[in-house]
Parts: sequence; C-alpha cells; structure tokens
Amino acid sequence: AFVMDKLLRKIGLSGRSIVPMLIGFGCTVPGVMASRTLPSERDRKMTILLTPFMSCSAKLPIYGFFTAAFFPGRGGLIMVALYFLGILVGILMALLSKRTIFKGEAVPFVMELPNYRMPGIQNVAHLLWDKAKDFLQRAFTVIFLATIVVWFLQTFDFQLNVVADSQNSILAVIAGVISPLFVPLGFGDWRVSTALIAGFMAKESVVSTLSVLFGSTEQLLVALTPLAVASLLVFCLLYTPCVAAIASIRRELGGKWAVGVVVGQCVIAWVCALLVRGLGLAMGIIG
Repeated sequence: AFVMDKLLRKIGLSGRSIVPMLIGFGCTVPGVMASRTLPSERDRKMTILLTPFMSCSAKLPIYGFFTAAFFPGRGGLIMVALYFLGILVGILMALLSKRTIFKGEAVPFVMELPNYRMPGIQNVAHLLWDKAKDFLQRAFTVIFLATIVVWFLQTFDFQLNVVADSQNSILAVIAGVISPLFVPLGFGDWRVSTALIAGFMAKESVVSTLSVLFGSTEQLLVALTPLAVASLLVFCLLYTPCVAAIASIRRELGGKWAVGVVVGQCVIAWVCALLVRGLGLAMGIIG
C-alpha cells in the first residue's frame, strides 16, 4: 500500500486501494468486501467499481480453453496480455471517473501498524459467524434466486416442457434474440451467446456450456475464427462479473450501482471487443 500510493494517486486513489484490487485477481467477491477497510466513501466506491476489471481466477479456464484450441504455443503470452489489458482498462476508467462522478482527491495516506497479538478463538468464531450470516442473508439470496432462474431457463421451453436438447430451451431462445448484438464482434452464434449468459452465474460455466452445445472442439474450430476468438476473449475479460460479485456490490453500494456495473461493463466489453476485431481486420487478419 505504501509503495503503490504515489502511483494510485495519479488515478485518484490512495495506496490502500491496491489491497482489494490484488484480492480481485483471485476473486471479485472478497475484493469488494475488502474495500470496507477504506476510510473514504469516495475511495471505497471507486475501488469497488474498478475491482471487477481485474481478471479473476474463474476466467482462467476460458483463457486456457480458447488459447489451447486456437493459439497453441502462445497461451502464456495471450493470458498475460489479457491480464494487463484488464489493468489498463481499469486505469482508463479510473481516470475518467476521477474527472466525472468521483471528482476530488483521495484521502491522505496514513498507515498505522497495530500491536500484533494472537487472536482469541471465541472472538474469531464470533466474527466469522457474523460475516457469514450477513453474506447468507443479503448476498446468497440473490445468488440462489439467480441459480433457480438460469436452471429453469435451461431446462424448460415456453410450453413449460422439459427439453431433451438445450437448443430448444428458453435460454437458447433468449440467446438467439441477443446474438445479433455480437455479430459485429465476430461471434454471433447463439451457442456462444448462451455460454455468455451462463457465465453470468459463474465464469467457469462458459467453457462447460460451450462443450455441451458444440459437442466437440472441431465444431468450435469451424464456427469461430482466431480473430473472433480474440474478440471473444476480450469480451469475457471485461463483461459483467458473476452474480456472486454483483450480489456483493449490491450489498455494499446498493441496487442502482450493481445494475450500473452490469450494464456499464457489458458496454465497455462490447466496445473493446469491437476495437480488437476492427484492429485485426485493419491488419488484414481474416475474421
């Protein structure tokens, strides 16, 4: 926090904000909750909104799956590029936020190190139960309801009949409706749209859903081009975090901010993916 304070002040934050952001590379949920340690309400809100741009570990299966299938031998380079792209987009959004909705300067940086003592078991247990109960009451209810909704959409058709093929489900129909939005990005296939919707529940679901819908890697290779996959990877990096993260943001900031994160990150992801595809086409890459 001390080392990063000078750099983070240039984008409107204090050095304390680096801790939630670093945690966000593992999972956005504890990253959002770690922002409670920030003394300034402005810094806390800004940090929470920037943390989802840090690529969480749940996105690694997506990166690994597509790089192995479409970019063999260059997976490490592509994954590092994606991580740095998320950081770059986060910095740009911080600079924009600093000049718009979060005007002002971060609070002065003062770090006080307490006297370290062994914690009492009773105090730790009480604190863990208090935080766990708070999460179960406020965030898990949202996650549970969203899980039921996605399961229902994947299992039934509009006549409320159980479908044998997920292509006939309500979720597939909805994905078919929104798939034209992704045509300019190069991945307008309804199966990809379905996987992205499933990714709202958990980012790991993107790979498993694609595996079920396409059946084999060969069919995926036929349906998508390397340029389309590059655009898709950027979109997966930046679009809305999972429902657990959104529930945590709603718990910390309220429903309006949570909806703003979902809509805002989807728009940012769409624009960035379009720029990647446009840059690829300008360089003569067939996509």
